[in-house]
Amino acid sequence: MAKKQQEKKNYIWEGKDRSGKVAKGELTGLSVALVKTQLRSQGINPTKVTQEKAPLFGGKGKAIKPMDVAIFTRQLATMMKAGVPLVQSFDIVADGLQNANMRDLVLKIKTEVEGGSSFAYAIRQHPLYFDDLFCNLVESGEQSGALETMLDRIAQYKEKTEALKSKIKKAMNYPIAVVVIAFIVTAILLVKVVPQFEEVFAGFGAELPAFTQFVIHISEFMQEWWLLIFLGIAGLVFSLSQIVKRSTKAKNTLDKMMLKAPIIGSIIYQSAVARYCRTLSTTFAAGVPLVEALESVAGATGNVVFSKAVHGIKEDVSSGIQLNTSMKQTGLFPPMALQMVAIGEESGALDEMLDKVATHYETEVDNSVDGLTSLMEPIIMAVLGVLVGGLIVAMYLPIFQLGKAVM
Repeated sequence: MAKKQQEKKNYIWEGKDRSGKVAKGELTGLSVALVKTQLRSQGINPTKVTQEKAPLFGGKGKAIKPMDVAIFTRQLATMMKAGVPLVQSFDIVADGLQNANMRDLVLKIKTEVEGGSSFAYAIRQHPLYFDDLFCNLVESGEQSGALETMLDRIAQYKEKTEALKSKIKKAMNYPIAVVVIAFIVTAILLVKVVPQFEEVFAGFGAELPAFTQFVIHISEFMQEWWLLIFLGIAGLVFSLSQIVKRSTKAKNTLDKMMLKAPIIGSIIYQSAVARYCRTLSTTFAAGVPLVEALESVAGATGNVVFSKAVHGIKEDVSSGIQLNTSMKQTGLFPPMALQMVAIGEESGALDEMLDKVATHYETEVDNSVDGLTSLMEPIIMAVLGVLVGGLIVAMYLPIFQLGKAVM
């Protein structure tokens, strides 16, 4: 089993050159030790090397998000298509950015390019924001002399990818919001409202209905332990998130479960197919060989099941098997995608066919999310109605019985 490739990170360094002058800059590497070795080979004696981290809350501006990078790419492509030189485009784009951190990043890239570096080299110095796929496509555009066209293609890819991610988050956050709202409303009623009725019932001198007693017992339990309950739930959520974040096995298990989940599972499946086709279409249309393109696709599907399948497809394609045949053997891809890929391979228009498949499944995700939203609205009302209505019935049931006894 092949070991997982270690991720390169961006490091900020300070040191002295051969003449003793203080120098500083940024460098990409696998570790602090390797960065120091690289600097020494360049004749620089490093005195300080620290890993660059993404800006958090409280900085000069908001944290840089993928959508910020997509907007930057779109604006840069627009400037270059209008005939504005690359370096001047950086200045124009930076002036229009509201996020101070993103503006600083653009100006750093501009400085690198002004110093004689290629655009691809400049963005490779910031791996936190520009992944290998982005850098490879930019490099391909520079080498072919069609950077503005490539930037436009990258911008379109980033915009559609981020829009798809946003829809998936919306689909997953909605059910969670229902549960949280229902829990909070019920907790407030049990802790604040039910005790008021309990004081009234204490003067009745009669046995309360079983349903009312049950609700009162729950209320008393919540009043005594509500803090521990909330802390326990918060601790459980935090622990699970950390386990998934730190454990590859846990994340893989979660990815497999999400694909099989009712309703949401189909949305995640359609999203994975769309991202696979969109990424492969973009890279292949940029002139990247199919085998190399599949390497980039594997990390862009967003699901470990598809990622493993793509690695298998890459091996098959390397050995001469057709793409559609290898995709069919995985048993993951829908018939429409397989047929369109087969047509694309036969006609020599694979990138166009993949683009059409991606567009189709992006639309399917959009429709599914809208359908889920429409479905969840009455469910929210029904859940809250049952919880609130049940508590009200439990509290007024003794009063109704008392009224019948008087009559």
